[in-house]
Amino acid sequence: MNILYDTNIILDVFLERHPFFENSAYLLDLAEKRLVNGWLGATTLTTIYYLLNRELSSDKSEKIIQSLFDVFNVAPVNRFVLNSALEINFKDNEDAILHQSAFHSNLDGIVTRNKKDFSKAKLSVYTPQEFLELLE
Repeated sequence: MNILYDTNIILDVFLERHPFFENSAYLLDLAEKRLVNGWLGATTLTTIYYLLNRELSSDKSEKIIQSLFDVFNVAPVNRFVLNSALEINFKDNEDAILHQSAFHSNLDGIVTRNKKDFSKAKLSVYTPQEFLELLE
């Protein structure tokens, strides 16, 4: 199954944000073990680097980004994706971009803690708990 991981899932792990850390770490482990074909939006990587670099050293942030490249595929963000994100009327443009990146990459769904932000999604959207239950 090809699943795009929302930015919040990755940040929950690397910033050890509780109470979300456990489920998010398990989801990351599934991608690392190739039990799920994990994807990140290209913009997710820049956002993660920016936020991590505020909390951690540049060296540590770069190592984390490199580790993500080892685990995840990257869904492209290009002019077509950006333009189509403007047309789908999501409240949050970042979520619209992630959705359109996943949609145009023909992914099966998105896993996020903010499911309501994807209420206009054209593909399946799961909370971490819903996705883990689906896999059982």
